Parts: sequence; structure tokens; C-alpha cells
Amino acid sequence: MTRIDRRALFASGAAAALLAATGASLADTPKAGGTLRLAVPRDDSLEQLARGAVFDTLTEIAPDGTLRGELATGWHTDADARVWRFELRQGVTFHDDLALNVNDVAAVLREVGQVEALSESSVQLELAEANPGLPFLLADNRFVITRDGQGVTPLHVANGTGCYRVERAEDDRHFLGRKVAGHYKDNTAGWAETFEIIVIPDARVRAEALRDGYVDVAALPEGNELKGQRGLRYHPSESDMALAVAPHVGMPRQIGAARGLDDGRIAERWWLA
Repeated sequence: MTRIDRRALFASGAAAALLAATGASLADTPKAGGTLRLAVPRDDSLEQLARGAVFDTLTEIAPDGTLRGELATGWHTDADARVWRFELRQGVTFHDDLALNVNDVAAVLREVGQVEALSESSVQLELAEANPGLPFLLADNRFVITRDGQGVTPLHVANGTGCYRVERAEDDRHFLGRKVAGHYKDNTAGWAETFEIIVIPDARVRAEALRDGYVDVAALPEGNELKGQRGLRYHPSESDMALAVAPHVGMPRQIGAARGLDDGRIAERWWLA
């Protein structure tokens, strides 16, 4: 892993926290239920969003850009920021009903350094070079935790610990996830009962699908098809559009402007008002 300057790393975290007002008039309290549907182009958006729905990482970056634990409940390092210890969340299960264990985490961390399981609930990672920003990097979806190091594709057999299990999926075309009952994030994330992603290559057709109510959110980085359309909301703004959103969709009041797809976490963070 390459060395990253501490100030540069935290500056990047601060940049991610530059916030854009959504213009929403919705209640701040998320509402459970319904199907949240997204239309995306044929790029990596489907896989990014599906990963955020199906898998967890050790840490995550919240909508406002702050760092918090996910499968890790705490972490510590030595004075040189080279040896790290992570405490793991207990009682977590994969979608195949097998329990998360320290070996599942170790299999992923071996990509970045030497790993030692200290106990059933803690793991130590030794880096070749000091890296004070390691917890930020481990929030990246490259480091999702899979069972025993299994791959994340094909999507129809993806097996994670996230809020949504795969109900139906076809790589580069479609994804449907269903909320996991009794998930450890209940009442804090995963508001929609089902989460659907549809690949629509043509931006004009994505815009039409949103206007006609077939989807709730459309990725429209150009935005020309919907500029001036009344009743919709735009993120980060109408003049610099990444997403167009139906008025009945609730989202965090603050979303880092650098994250058009909310860092792939729309599935667990957005809701139907």
C-alpha cells in the first residue's frame, strides 16, 4: 500500500464533506417500506450500488464525509501507524446464514499487509509502510468483506453481510435486493423493503422512465434531458447534475458533493417518503 500524507488524506475527507443542499421538503425521519428503483447507464454504477447494498466493509464514510465503523467497532495503531488492530462486530451473519468470523476479515486484509488473528473478535494488520489513513482506505468498496475471500461477482451469487440479500441479478443489466430481516443496522439503515437497479444505456430513456414514474432516481450526469423539469430534485444541483430524484424520495440532508451515488450507499441510506 502506498504511503499517503496525513494532511492530504484528511483534506480529502474534508473535501468529501463539502455539502450540497438537496432542496428537499421531506421529513427528516426515514420511512421504512416500498421499492426504491434506480436507472443507471451501462458503466460501473450497477456494480457499485449493488456492492453497497449486499456487502459491508470494516469502516464506512458517512454522507457528511466523516468516518465511522461498520464491521469494525474500533481500531488502534502504534505510534508509527504501521501496525493496526481492529475489533470486529459480533453477531453478524452472511446472507447464507453463516456467521462472520475473523478469517473472513483476514482474507481481505491480506491484500494490504501481513495479518494475524488475535482472537475471535480482533485482527492485527502489519503494513510494509506507515499509513495513518488506513481506516479511510478500508471504507472503499474494493475491501468489502466476503465469506472466506470469495469474489463479489457474478452478482446473482453475491454473499455479503449488507442490508440487502440478492433476490435476482444479472451483471451489467439488473439487480434486485431484498432487505435482510433482523440485520444489525435495523432502524438505522436499509429503509426500503426492496432495492432495484435497472441499466438503461440511453440517457433520454432514463429521463423518460423517471418522468413517467417507472423509477425513482435516474443517473443523468449530463442532465440536458431534464433541465427545467418542475417537481424533480437534482444532486448536487441542476446546473451540475449527477442524479435526478423524484419528489417522493427521501435522502440524507447532507451528501458529499463528490459522491453522486452517495458512495454506493443509496440502497441503505435513501428511503421513500
